Amino acid sequence: MTTDQRPSPAAETVEALIRHRLSTALGGWRGSLETALPTVVFVAVWTVTQDVRTAAVWSIGLAVVLAAVRLVQRSSLQHVLGALVATAIAAFFALRSGQAQDAFLPGILTNAAYLAGTVLSIVVGWPAVGFLVGAGDPRAKEDPFAWRRDRGMVRVCARLTWVLVGIYVVRLAVMVPLYLAAEVTLLGVAKIVLGWPLWVAGVAVMGWLLVSGRTPVEPGAGPGAEPGESRVPPSS
Repeated sequence: MTTDQRPSPAAETVEALIRHRLSTALGGWRGSLETALPTVVFVAVWTVTQDVRTAAVWSIGLAVVLAAVRLVQRSSLQHVLGALVATAIAAFFALRSGQAQDAFLPGILTNAAYLAGTVLSIVVGWPAVGFLVGAGDPRAKEDPFAWRRDRGMVRVCARLTWVLVGIYVVRLAVMVPLYLAAEVTLLGVAKIVLGWPLWVAGVAVMGWLLVSGRTPVEPGAGPGAEPGESRVPPSS
């Protein structure tokens, strides 16, 4: 059996297959750190100086340095470029208004958009987590939507996507009142606590769902399945 023909490890159940795919698709600890550090620096510098411009310069400068390190090491810029763009947008909002709390407005709007998108993805039967699962499939270039041919996988991905919905609801429930009250320091604390710590908690819940579930993988649900074998559940 060649390497390309070898099945994914631990693929006896949908949950085991998703665990394997998600571990392939998601970034590791370094990507998480590169995403969080510019926000931490912005909050820390603003807390000390109370100057929006200085805080913005420091946070953008750090993001640029992280990107330069990646370039020197010839490694992926995916996570650090995301952090650089997000930091630049946040700095633009804060500098334009002169209000430090506006640095958090893009994040609030982004979470609102993600909330709407994830709920919609479940309603139409294309749960957002399924795209992460598909991205982790080594055969994704051949058929990026093969995961939808397995009804069990779609159901499990929908349950996991509800965890994402919960994360976005919590973030908005905390951040929006603080933003309206212009509580910059508390916004900074909330941004950090509701960032990767909340994401890790969400991943833990997903992990529990994946460990406790025993949904069998359906035959013919892989990239090589015939069109007639496709079994997509009705939208709910």
